[in-house]
Amino acid sequence: MIGVLFVCLGNICRSPMAEAVFRNKVQQAGLAASIRTDSAGTGDWHAGEKPHHGTRGILDRYGVDYSGIRARQVKRDDFADFHYVIAMDDSNVRHLQAFAPDSASHAAVRRLLDFAPARKERNVPDPYYTGNFDEVYEMVEECCTNLLALICEREGL
Repeated sequence: MIGVLFVCLGNICRSPMAEAVFRNKVQQAGLAASIRTDSAGTGDWHAGEKPHHGTRGILDRYGVDYSGIRARQVKRDDFADFHYVIAMDDSNVRHLQAFAPDSASHAAVRRLLDFAPARKERNVPDPYYTGNFDEVYEMVEECCTNLLALICEREGL
């Protein structure tokens, strides 16, 4: 099974949004038996909490199921358990690279916006601070579509 982990700072806005959107795309493609999706935060401030009300609101608006998603902190085992570790911004990438175990793992850390090469932005803004959940949803939607296409091609799905 291919594992995809989305990571942001607190795991209540951006990464759970990406988890829910990507999980929905995986299910629609009939690939739920081949791809598993999760999310985590670099910090533990919100561990156990549901996604932010702004994230829930936009997901509700687009009919994207987010049931079962609860905030958690990244663990060292995640680098061995997931094939794709997708960070929301450069700060998350730096934290993940510093935190990753020295031993070989099969996870490569990439930014979500690496999967939207036509966009000028490289970092997904944090709607916890900006309040712009619509903009973030548009980015997440586009990138998750492209990420799933890449995984299907690369993994032969």
